[in-house]
Amino acid sequence: MRQVRSIDWLFHLYLVLFLAYMLLPLIVMGGAAFNDSRFPSVYPWVGWTDRWFVELWADKRMWNAFANTIYVALAVVAISVPIGTAAAILINSIAGATRSVLYALMVAPILTPGAVIGISTLLFWNGVGHAAGSDFFLFKAGLHLSVLGQVSFIAAFVMLLVLARLQSFDRGLEEAALDLGASHSQVMRRILLPHLYPAIGAGAAIGFFQSIENFNVTLFTRGTYDTLTVYVFSKVRTGITPTINALALIMITATLLGAIGYEIGRRRRERRLAGK
Repeated sequence: MRQVRSIDWLFHLYLVLFLAYMLLPLIVMGGAAFNDSRFPSVYPWVGWTDRWFVELWADKRMWNAFANTIYVALAVVAISVPIGTAAAILINSIAGATRSVLYALMVAPILTPGAVIGISTLLFWNGVGHAAGSDFFLFKAGLHLSVLGQVSFIAAFVMLLVLARLQSFDRGLEEAALDLGASHSQVMRRILLPHLYPAIGAGAAIGFFQSIENFNVTLFTRGTYDTLTVYVFSKVRTGITPTINALALIMITATLLGAIGYEIGRRRRERRLAGK
């Protein structure tokens, strides 16, 4: 009995220390957004203020970077989700050495450093432009190259999620539908895709947030455009102020509210299903 109590006590101690390690830096960071000090800190405490949120609201460069970030993230999701889903379906439908080769090719970008992907994307499209003898804007650095560079590895995350979901799919349902006269497109739309929707949705969410927080690929491919990560990086280089803390606090709060809203919705759906 004493041994069990000791293990429980150690587990709770570890849990408290782990949560403190994870949350205290965020609390300090958030507190600095309300401290009336030019340097982002909570000590010494000068006084409460909302000036950093006001300055952040008036920062046009930040809003432009935010708009660019959302644009890139949505474009990345729109491209990487179909590619990742198609790759997962293809890999799941074949076997042998071909499957292993395709799987390795899709997963390889995840293991590649972001700086390498960013430089490679820029050099490749510049090379294509020079070979074609064209100065077309698609061959030059810009947000479109940031999208293409990010898709090269974010599609692999979508593929892994969809591939895991496919392991629980009963292939007999496809065969039964085909035997009953359904076409392959009908089987895809009405049987396979509904089964994959949770994984596709999760892949889209992961791709969206992966794109927002991406820095290395974007830094090398963005051209003259700003994104949030590049904006924060430039602020750190030129002299950081608590406006960055205000921005981080807003983003963390929005993320937490989204997670809480999702959990509330999930529990309500479970209760409705249980009631039926």
